[in-house]
Amino acid sequence: VQLQASGGGLVQAGDSLKLSCSGTGSAIRSYSMAWFRQAPGKEREFVASIDWGGSSSRYGDSVKARFTITRGNRKNTSNLQMNSLKPEDTAIYYCAAQLGGGLYTDRSAWGYWGQGTQVTVSS
Repeated sequence: VQLQASGGGLVQAGDSLKLSCSGTGSAIRSYSMAWFRQAPGKEREFVASIDWGGSSSRYGDSVKARFTITRGNRKNTSNLQMNSLKPEDTAIYYCAAQLGGGLYTDRSAWGYWGQGTQVTVSS
């Protein structure tokens, strides 16, 4: 499985941004997908995860009610809609995948990672 994240950029506080993660590999539709982020000098933080079918999701406390994770129609992509962005959302955002339906918040549970996309929110 290979993952490619895209959609990052520089926005102002209060703006919205949509990240996408495209997965390749014949079994990607059977994988849960997730987003993590890492700010300079900080640990990689769980943002959101979604099961293989797109019916269940989970969010980190700091993004609840602002971010929404979805699966694409063909189930090989994961999208992260980020609304009401704050300067503290500034980080490199990484997508991840793991076989099965788990919605793990622990980064060690995710076996496949994309390269990351930078999100910068100015105040």
